[in-house]
Amino acid sequence: MSAFELHSYEPRNGHGLKHDPFNAIIAPRPIGWVSTRGKDGSVNLAPYSFFNGFNYTPPLIGFSSIGIKHSTRNAQETGEFVWNLATVDLAQHMNATAAHVGREVDEFEVAGLTKVPSTLVNVPRVGEARVAFECKVTEIIELKRADGQSANAFLTMGEVVAVHIDKSLIVDGVYRTALASPIVRAGRKGDYFTVKHEDMFEMTRPD
Repeated sequence: MSAFELHSYEPRNGHGLKHDPFNAIIAPRPIGWVSTRGKDGSVNLAPYSFFNGFNYTPPLIGFSSIGIKHSTRNAQETGEFVWNLATVDLAQHMNATAAHVGREVDEFEVAGLTKVPSTLVNVPRVGEARVAFECKVTEIIELKRADGQSANAFLTMGEVVAVHIDKSLIVDGVYRTALASPIVRAGRKGDYFTVKHEDMFEMTRPD
């Protein structure tokens, strides 16, 4: 028997709360701030709540969109994308790129950000971002429900082929996560957190 008084529900029947707790429970989540270029040359920059790393060697990352958004379509057309680290100083810029605009609109310009050429892919990275991953698409997966039906969500996976890191974030050969003050997604429509050094702790793994 649980030691807690539980609020239990089946998602298909609704959660019975003021706001769906799913996103708030699986949190905080790194932000997939993804830049892409379509085959027509148009450039897109957008943040994705469902994003993470999935493998060390080769390094694989992925972002998921509800429906086929501009980023997914562009990545599908050209086979490339760039992930840009969203940090506290870029929070409002990142938020501006979440606006629902036409494919012809350049979010770099909307948010007042600088396009910097990448080295191995034909997609610009955010010049103000302190870390960026250039990626080659490995697969785009249509996610499914338990009954096999489409979930109308698409996971774009990419292999990281080039990495750019602000050298000030590397101390004694170690990348220091908290120095960048990355922002991470939480629940509701606009909850975010940042990573602070004083909130970090270390544990030795049992292996």
